[in-house]
Amino acid sequence: MPRLGVRKLQVILQENGHDISRDRLFNLLRDSGMLVRRRHTRIVTTYSRHWMKKWSNLIRDMEPSHPNEVWVSDITYIEIVRGQKKTFLYLSLITDAYTHEIVGHALHDTLDTTGPLRALTMALSKYPEESLQGLIHHSDRGCQYCSQEYIARLQQNGILISMTEKGGPYENAIAERVNGILKTEWLYDMTLGSYSQAQKAIDRIVYLYNNVRPHESVGNMTPAQVRQSSFPPKKLWKNYWRLRQQAAGEVGPCPEPPAHGRLVAAAHRIRAAAVHV
Repeated sequence: MPRLGVRKLQVILQENGHDISRDRLFNLLRDSGMLVRRRHTRIVTTYSRHWMKKWSNLIRDMEPSHPNEVWVSDITYIEIVRGQKKTFLYLSLITDAYTHEIVGHALHDTLDTTGPLRALTMALSKYPEESLQGLIHHSDRGCQYCSQEYIARLQQNGILISMTEKGGPYENAIAERVNGILKTEWLYDMTLGSYSQAQKAIDRIVYLYNNVRPHESVGNMTPAQVRQSSFPPKKLWKNYWRLRQQAAGEVGPCPEPPAHGRLVAAAHRIRAAAVHV
C-alpha cells in the first residue's frame, strides 16, 4: 500500500505500538519526503443519452443499516502501457454501501454490458439468495446498467433497481470514492503492460482494500471486519474537521511521538509491505 493516506497510516502505526497525533505524523512525513501527491485525470465511461428506461433513485438520503441492503456499481478505467502506446482497460465494481466491501469486480476491454454483468455474477455468487431479499442495486444511468441484459439479471434475482437522476457524483458517492481510492492509492503508481498483469494487480488490490486497508467511513475497520461485526461501524471521516475544532483547547497536548528515525522506518515498512494473497 505505497500510497496509503496519512490517517490510515496513523491507524496502522497505532496498532503496532507507535502512538502519534495526525498533525505530528503529517509534519514528520512531509519533512521526510513521504507525503503522497494527488493526481487528477478523467476518462468518460458513462453514456446516459440513450433511449433505454432510466430508473428512479431509491436511496436518496438513505442510510444502510446492514450488509446486502444496498449495492452500488460503477465503471472506471485502467491505463495499459505497451511500449510507447497507451491503451485503456475498464474495471467494473460492485460495492456494499454498508460495509464498503467490494463484492464483485471484473476487468474488461470494452464498454459494453459484458464486464458489468461479470461483476454482478461474482457478487451474486457470494451470498445465498435469501440473504439478498430486498437488496437495492444503485448505479448511474449509463447504457450498461440500463441494458436489457443487466436489468433482466437484477429482476431475475428479485433485486430492486435504483439509478442516479441528475448524474452528479454525490448521487453515487460511495462508488465514486472506491474508484478514487483504487486509483490514487495503487493504480496511478503502477505501470501495467498487459491484461493478465492488470488482472493479477486488481485481484491483489481488491484483497488489500477489503481485508487490510482501514476505512474511516467504517470506524477505521476493514470492510471484511464490518461484515463480520454485530455492531454498526462509526463513521469517522465526515466529522473529522468539526471534531478537531470542537476539541480545540479542551484536550491536553499530544503525547511525545516515538523517535523520528524509528517512526519513519515503521511508516516505510507499512507502505512497502508485500501482502501475499
